[in-house]
Amino acid sequence: MVKAMNDKTTWRVDEDLEGERLDAFVAERMECLSRSQAQKLIGDGRVWVDGEVRKASYKIKSGEVVAVEVPPPAAVDLQAEDIPLEIVYQDSNVVVFNKPKGLVVHPAHGNWEHTLVNALLYHVKDLSGINGELRPGIVHRLDKDTSGVMVAAKNDAAHRALAEQIKAHTIERQYLALVYGVIKENLGTIDAPIGRSKTDRKKMAVTADGRPAISQYQVLERFKDYTLLKVKLLTGRTHQIRVHMQYIKHPVVGDPLYTSRKAPPGVNSQLLHACLLGFHHPESGEYLEFTSDPPAEFVQFLSALRG
Repeated sequence: MVKAMNDKTTWRVDEDLEGERLDAFVAERMECLSRSQAQKLIGDGRVWVDGEVRKASYKIKSGEVVAVEVPPPAAVDLQAEDIPLEIVYQDSNVVVFNKPKGLVVHPAHGNWEHTLVNALLYHVKDLSGINGELRPGIVHRLDKDTSGVMVAAKNDAAHRALAEQIKAHTIERQYLALVYGVIKENLGTIDAPIGRSKTDRKKMAVTADGRPAISQYQVLERFKDYTLLKVKLLTGRTHQIRVHMQYIKHPVVGDPLYTSRKAPPGVNSQLLHACLLGFHHPESGEYLEFTSDPPAEFVQFLSALRG
């Protein structure tokens, strides 16, 4: 459960989350807040558990109420940039658009330009401020080299409503993925927890102490050395599809991080595309669904396989 309380956002801890670290809980609930940012909020005394300030390592308990106060953003000279962005739907609450591959979602230290946020600031008049000045409107993320349909919030009420749907796993997210090898089963479910890799901090991995992660896949087409999948996310962990496909020994074609295989000619990055996004409108409650065609590189490689 999530609700706004004055300038704070609060959650009641579900039973299945008992024992989770406070910093991990906050980072997961705020969706676009990194673990280090969550730790800073906790260290600054802006996170409370049942009204008390706790350490980042505190293990939360079922029924406790966690409250987070996001401070006003520090002044940053973040510039709007005329970066092409295909907007497919927009109203006073949300904007839905197609993110091109190769675009980082939000700025960070040392990388203040040429991001999706810079593009949104140019194309959209109003964006929610709940995630601070560096991530205006950003409710969920796609990896830099993953293309596809996304939604951003245009006010804080819409942001909270969408964030609650993400937490409750009621947002529909489907991806197209071309993977190495031939998968025999037409349908499959990968239920394997994901956490930070113990050997490479840049990677995520299936780990015993990771967060629950569930992906469902359906085979759309088989080729000699590849399989085209539609993948549905029931959870939203970092790099979830890429990690899960590597886990079942069918990594995503062109993935620079989770496979050592050399990308085939014509493929410059991972062939992973967010093809469908569905959610309930934060104000009307109406279910909206949007689809997106994969980029030219993806289409051309599939055509070559078929031809």
